[in-house]
This record gives sequence, structure tokens and C-alpha cells, in this order.
Amino acid sequence: MANATTPLLANDRREAGPDSNTFNDSEEDALQGQSRTTRTGRSWHMRLREALLFAWALLATAGVLVLAVWVSHKQQTAFDKPAGKRNLIFMVSDGMGPAPLSMTRSFRQYTEGLEYGDTLTLDKYFWGSSRTRSSSSLVTDSAAGATAFSCGKKSYNGAISTLPNSTPCGTVLEAAKKAGYKTGLVVTTDITDATPACFASHVDIRSQNDDIAVQEVGNGTLGRVVDLMFGGGRCRFLPNGAEGGCREDDIDVVEMAKNNYGWNYMGDRAAFDEFWEGKKEVPLPMLGLFADTDIPFELDRRNMNDIYPSLSEMAKTALRTLEKATEGSDQGFFLMIEGSRIDHAGHGNDPAAQVREVLEYDKTFKAVADFLEKSETPGVLVATSDHETGGLSVALQVHAEYPQYLWYPAVLANASSSSEYLAHRLHGHIAQTSDGSTDNLKKYINDELVTPGLGIHDASDDELMALASNPEQAQNLFAHMISVRAQIGWSTHGHSAVDVNIYSSGGPGADAIRGNVENTDVGQYLREYLGVDVDAVTKELNEKKASKRDLGMIGFEMFTDAPGEESTKADDHWAAHAKLETERAER
Repeated sequence: MANATTPLLANDRREAGPDSNTFNDSEEDALQGQSRTTRTGRSWHMRLREALLFAWALLATAGVLVLAVWVSHKQQTAFDKPAGKRNLIFMVSDGMGPAPLSMTRSFRQYTEGLEYGDTLTLDKYFWGSSRTRSSSSLVTDSAAGATAFSCGKKSYNGAISTLPNSTPCGTVLEAAKKAGYKTGLVVTTDITDATPACFASHVDIRSQNDDIAVQEVGNGTLGRVVDLMFGGGRCRFLPNGAEGGCREDDIDVVEMAKNNYGWNYMGDRAAFDEFWEGKKEVPLPMLGLFADTDIPFELDRRNMNDIYPSLSEMAKTALRTLEKATEGSDQGFFLMIEGSRIDHAGHGNDPAAQVREVLEYDKTFKAVADFLEKSETPGVLVATSDHETGGLSVALQVHAEYPQYLWYPAVLANASSSSEYLAHRLHGHIAQTSDGSTDNLKKYINDELVTPGLGIHDASDDELMALASNPEQAQNLFAHMISVRAQIGWSTHGHSAVDVNIYSSGGPGADAIRGNVENTDVGQYLREYLGVDVDAVTKELNEKKASKRDLGMIGFEMFTDAPGEESTKADDHWAAHAKLETERAER
């Protein structure tokens, strides 16, 4: 019998009679989910079975979780490409880091009387950021940066779509052309400069501009791969000794382009306007070279609008032309547009020139975004920079005491000319005058250059004396005068290693370049969106083992130095550019 100390449901162990309402041991055990074996310890095979079931449940749960993560990742990064034709516009803001964006945004708000929430078009399309190092340095140059975009590969500073082992790498533009796309390059610098060169040529070092020119028009391993080129650099296409020519040989590349590769050619604003204003359809292929070297800074160009087209005008014309040319095609087009001279303003440490360059780039970006929105053909816009130039800081501690938390956009707004343009004028004046008077030269500098050009009315005698005594340093000195007064700081006349922004209209697969990515990831995305085989182009380039003539090395020997030595040669590209500009201005 149970007593007061017997636990509830305790086993009674009584023998049940036939009429008893009590349960025997086995019945009670069954009701309690027990058996004799479980009371004395479960059998080993039951414990093993339960352990296996538990392990299986854990693995199944983990598998489901992994599958869910994988599916989510695939949904975010998968390329749900358009079923038919598509267009891709890739924009490069050469030398533009995050700081120039901040400076330009505030400058625009100040000059147009806007609220702080009124931002640039670029701000509305911010997508991520890119790491920029090259294979040879933590600080890249434009050649290695553009090779990362065009080939999707890291290479050494100075390399034009050439890898560290000195073999050429196929480019997204070349692959697009082979796949039936129309292709184009639009820049404001010399069309043989590093960024455009990396999409349509292959040389060991960026200073081989003469060789790049002949490859760009079609005298290369793959033949003609570009349908439209707009920009500067006319002197690279004219023979040595001809008016406006700066080649080291006597090859007339313009005539080569027209006679051997079917190019149409326009060399001035008047010819461009016939197409810009819609009077004519642009025939392809079209080569438009509108300046001997670079198209002037936008700050200066707007005063010479009858001579030079703007970046936005060239870009709109290219978009309209390529869209028309692909109307009846199963394939669309690939267009690279570069705001080239943002970089040059950074090299010169000229904030007044740089903000106007960024504004024109932003205007062009908006034109492209508007085009894609209206176009019946699916398309994506991707924009980024190859690197930052100048080490810009939107602040400068001018005095030793505690720094002021401000900068002055009004100083930049007062400038009507770039420091480059004013330096060219000074050099021209000195070359044309026989008056050796320092006082007269200082007066000329102040009255004709500093006051009307920079909008500075308080130039010190030390500043004017420095300009009169060191005219070869005039560009840097003019830029320093305006930077100090605006309280804008610079850390270098070269490039820096900061990450740069990525912008995009979004679209199939664009999440692959969202967040912080390598510059080569951008290049990989370009090829994947278009669905083109860049590796096949690389294989073809290397299999053909192109002759000197195939590579455009007419009358020249290719560099055979090690990449490290090539990089050293590439370091002086800005000095060489400045020298060429000075020589051109003094002609």
C-alpha cells in the first residue's frame, strides 16, 4: 500500500487481482513511457539511434541555413542579364577622390544659393568604393588603374593593358567589339593618354603615345576595335614637322586612319557642331580630335566655347550616335567617358579649376543617366575613379594658432581662369617682351593676371616677386595663391592611395560592385554585364605574338625593361605633360 511518503506514480509492485483496478508492473511501465531496460539504463543501440537522429537534425538544420545564405547571395549577385541587347556606359573621373566631391558640392551650394540638402547628381547614385593599389605600388597611376578596369587585372604603374610578365591582356572594349557591340571613347585629354589607351592598345609604358595612336585607329593585332573617338591629342596623329604635329616620326596617322581603316575625321568645333546640333548623323567610324593636346580646363574652355566642345556635349553626341548605329542590331554599345582633367587640376593643386571640372563631369553623368532612363534598350551606368590626385583636404591651417573650422568657396568663385592658363599667358608675355624690368613684370602679373584671372586683389609683394623671379613655377605659384586664400590644403602634386567612390544606376549584377571592392572587381563586372569573353581576346593577342608592325611599333623598338624600371620611367608623365603644354603655348 502507498503511504504518505510514496511519490506520485510510484510503482506499487503489488500483484493485481483479476478484478483489481490497479495496473501490473508492465502496464504501469508502459503508461510512464518506461520499460525494464530504461529503468535500469537504456540499451546502447537505443542511445546510438538517438545520437544519430540528433546529429542528422543538426546537419539538416545547418544545411538549410547554408542553402538559405547561398540563395540570398546568388539573388544579390547573380547576373539576370537582359534577354536581348544592352548598353553599358562606363565613366571615369580621373583623379577624383571623395574630397573633391565634398568641395564641389559646397561650392555649388554657395554659388547657386542652394540649401545644404541640395546635392550633386553623383551623390544620388553613390554605390560603394574601390581600392586602387597597383601590382607595383600602393599608389597607382592612371595606366595601372585603367588596366584594372579594361582587363580586370592588376598591373604595374605605367602599363597600358600589359601584365607584369610583359604580355598583353585583352580589354572589355576589344571583347565587346568582337561580340558585335559598337564601341566608343570620349575624353577631354589627349586620346592617347593612359585611360583611353588602356581600352584600345597595348604597350609596355604609357609614354609610347605615338605607338598608341596608330593602334587606336586600327594598326594593331586585332585591327580596328573602336567606332568613335572624341577628345584631344591631335598632335599625336600628325607627322613631325607638320603644323601642329608632335610625333617623333613622319607618319600621318589621320591619313592612315582614313585610307587604311575607313575612319571619318573632324578636327575642329565647326565640324563637330554639324553633328552636335543634329544637322547630320555621325558616320562611323568617327575620329574627332578637337585640341592639339588636351581640351582646356572647363574654367577656361567656357570662354573659348567656339573652339572646343565640352565633355557633356561630346558625350551626348556619342550616345546619340551609338544608339542610332545600333538601332537594327542585336547588340548594343559600350562607351567609356572620362572626365580626364579633374586629375590635371589635382596635379596642379588648382581648386578653382578642379571644382569646374567636377561640375562638368556631374553634368555629363546626369546626361548619361537621363539617356538610359529614356532609352528603350536596357543599360547600366557605372562610374568610378582610377585614383585620387593631389591629396586634397577641404581645410588648411594657415596660422600657427588654433585652426579655423572653415573654408571659403567664394575665393574659388572669384577665379575666371585656371592657374595653367595664367602661367601660359605669363610665359607668352615674357617671350614677346624685351623689357627686363622686374617692377614692370610684377605690375603686369598683378594687373593682367592675378586680379582679373584669380580675382585676388591683395597679392603681396613677396607673391608677385616670386612669380616674376620664377616664371617656370608660375602655375604652382598661382594655384598656391588661391588655395591659401580659400583655405584648401594639398599634400602632393602626385597621386594618393585613398579609396575612391563608385557610382551606378544599378541593374543586373550591380551588387557585385556594391560596398568596398577592388578596382579589378569593377573591370570584372564590366565584362560580365556585357557577357563578353575577354580571356579569349587575351589568348588571341598572345597566340599571334604580334610583330612590331602589328603592335604599331613602326620605326620604334618596344621597351624591354623589367616592370620596376618601367614604373620609374612612368613617374615623370606629369612633368612631360606640363613640358608639352608649355611648348605648345609658346609656339
